[in-house]
Amino acid sequence: MIITKTPVRTSFLGGGTDYPEYFREHGGQTLGAAINKYSYIIVNPMADLFDYNVRVSYSRLELVKQAEELQHPSVRACLQFLNIDRNVEIHYVGDLPARTGLGSSSSFTVGLLHALHALKGEMVSRQQLAEEAVYVEQQLIKERVGVQDQYTCAHGGLVNLRFNQDGHIKVCPVPLHEKRMTDFQNHLMLFYTGISRLAHEVLDEQIERTKQGSITKDLSHLSALVDEGIKTLSSEEPIAVFGELLHQAWETKRKLSQKISNPEIDGFYERARRAGAIGGKLLGAGGGGFLLFVVPTEKRESVLNELKELKEVEFAFDHVGSSLLFYHPMK
Repeated sequence: MIITKTPVRTSFLGGGTDYPEYFREHGGQTLGAAINKYSYIIVNPMADLFDYNVRVSYSRLELVKQAEELQHPSVRACLQFLNIDRNVEIHYVGDLPARTGLGSSSSFTVGLLHALHALKGEMVSRQQLAEEAVYVEQQLIKERVGVQDQYTCAHGGLVNLRFNQDGHIKVCPVPLHEKRMTDFQNHLMLFYTGISRLAHEVLDEQIERTKQGSITKDLSHLSALVDEGIKTLSSEEPIAVFGELLHQAWETKRKLSQKISNPEIDGFYERARRAGAIGGKLLGAGGGGFLLFVVPTEKRESVLNELKELKEVEFAFDHVGSSLLFYHPMK
């Protein structure tokens, strides 16, 4: 039996510049962090005693003879990509709901690749896991996804990802001393809106406008805010300044597509600001999921009371990335 544990992530700045349609022309960068909410993947070799060869358990149960018969796109693609030809069962357990803007699908893919490599007796780096997850999602599944989720979930920590025009992706950890990191985390509040969405439904307009060049100025601004955010966090400036940058980024991101926000989400956001939040954003592609806010510690209770119909999710940063929790080889 094999068990892997892979964090989901929260993005702060630069989202939208991690799509090849943009960074292949202009370069790009993001600032984000893995958090201590996880995707657990359990992989177990299966005896040749059943009338199926692959068993996959997630929100539904699939029992099939061949991997190509699977409906789950990531499991099907990962099994084929790594040429897994033995009987196998795969179970997924997640700490948070899927399709909510925290990169859970990429966390799943990274964790599954990690487990399947272990099944083959292969040790792989976090960099390789991220690269393979991008390939599986973009080239095999043909999903409209960027590249920040796979790298942040694989590597863990607070990271600045830099996307070069030649396709090279550089992972740059952002070193903060312990007191500053704690202060930063204490200013963050995460709320679940209860709205789930399919990212590609939100991204169609944004990607088309990226190709047309009509939002290049906005995306360049989002990329520039990453440098300002890192400078702020690495200094002695109040964390409130970072919150103001997050607010700037949210105002800009809302221009990328009409589907990124909606009146309900805008209402939550404005109410949080009136209650004391300095800035925030809707995580992921948009349309639903989790709202993240930067809130002074003395205003946390006020924001919590104002958004009492939403569920707050307490979290901390994960500094490990995808890890192999358990490995018991079987013949």
